[in-house]
Amino acid sequence: MREIFYSHAIREALEEEMARDERVILIGEDIAEYGGAFKITRDMAGRFGKDRVRNTPISENGFVGVAVGAAMTGLRPVAELMFMDFLTLAMDQLCNHAAKFRYQYGEQCTIPLVLRCPAGAGRSYGPTHSQSLERWLISTPGLLVVAPSTAEDAKGMLKSAIRCDDPVVFVESKLLYGQRQPVPDGDYTVPLGEAAIRREGEHITIVAYSRMVAEALRAADALAEHGVEAEVVDLRTLSPLDMDTVATSVEATGRAVVVEEGSLTGGVSAEIAQRITEECFDLLDAPPRRVAALDVPVPAAEVLERAATPDWRDIAQAAADVINY
Repeated sequence: MREIFYSHAIREALEEEMARDERVILIGEDIAEYGGAFKITRDMAGRFGKDRVRNTPISENGFVGVAVGAAMTGLRPVAELMFMDFLTLAMDQLCNHAAKFRYQYGEQCTIPLVLRCPAGAGRSYGPTHSQSLERWLISTPGLLVVAPSTAEDAKGMLKSAIRCDDPVVFVESKLLYGQRQPVPDGDYTVPLGEAAIRREGEHITIVAYSRMVAEALRAADALAEHGVEAEVVDLRTLSPLDMDTVATSVEATGRAVVVEEGSLTGGVSAEIAQRITEECFDLLDAPPRRVAALDVPVPAAEVLERAATPDWRDIAQAAADVINY
């Protein structure tokens, strides 16, 4: 194991898969010479050629459509959105085409497409460059939605996503890019659709994903100082959802807090909290509690952005409220 940046783990996954399989191509805005908005693909055009690392016009609907067509005809495209916010411009291609073609055409085609989406707040980029929109995607049958919290998972799950024959939306927290974490040497994959227990505990379950896992772990440390041992479940994949792992944990602790960075109403946490209520009702000692961003556009001002976005303090307070219910 060596420590590398989360962003470099993603880059390694792309490079290794492109070297392994010549059908893997990269497309997106300014990804060749410039290396993309976050420099993930810097110098990759020099190594693999501009036929396989392709710049596109500023047209998300256009290049995601190209990626869908490329996937249908035998390539394995990885398309990069500069920011997840721009997903709105490609929703028709993603949700009406990529997600549905295998259902419509059966064995005639597969859609081995990955759409990389830098997401989330914390950099004062303002309301149109800071959103977490995965809640829109988990309600679309046919899409896999992945949101790794560690560099090890980012590399292994991206490799699994590229090898998958179904469309995968790969959500990358921008604030994780600069974090150094342990990553194994060599080729490895991490399976899609399986949650992970990041911390064991007996009093309450905290369910989180992406950047909020680190906040949940920090909240668990704070709770432990007061005698409350929290179990932290990292979802890793939002669709398909590993409810077996979540339910097993909640049935053991009897209490649950579900955390997301996106806004509260209609969020991922709402779906999971309801599933917990349905599947674990007889063993719950308190209603599940949600922790999420305020229902406001993400502010650009740093102090307002912090106020609108959940952190470990909000998680710890919610857990304390559930414990004291």
